[in-house]
Amino acid sequence: MSEPLVADGHRPREGGPDRKEVEVAVGVLIRDDGAFLLTSRPAGKVYEGYWEFPGGKVEPGETVEQALRRELQEEIGVTIAAVHPWRVERVDYPHALVRLNFCKVYEWSGALHMHEGQQFAWQQLPVTVQPVLPGTVPVLKWFAEERGFVGATH
Repeated sequence: MSEPLVADGHRPREGGPDRKEVEVAVGVLIRDDGAFLLTSRPAGKVYEGYWEFPGGKVEPGETVEQALRRELQEEIGVTIAAVHPWRVERVDYPHALVRLNFCKVYEWSGALHMHEGQQFAWQQLPVTVQPVLPGTVPVLKWFAEERGFVGATH
């Protein structure tokens, strides 16, 4: 696997060179019109206020799909239908080395309810919300490639 994307490279890494990689399930919810859901990071969390795709840590014994289903129910109050594994991106943040498992989701039930006090926005390219979490930027580039979009992605 390729080297991870390094976020905030000027800041020291917590945990040293042998730190464990954290497995994360990430939901890329896409509406029929092609808009995708971004949520803001809640108050009190690292990168508070930055925009990202919803999701969270894969707990021991869980698959990525199980974690995604649980996290999206807990975070934004929706029950998702089919999960379509898409891409994996490793990101080296100062606070954690993460392996982001991005999964596309086209169908869900339930109204969006931000259980952690975060904001949400349905976006198209180029996105209008700022700042965007470093681990989200590659996804915007992938969308641009898929959709033949030549303008700015963030």
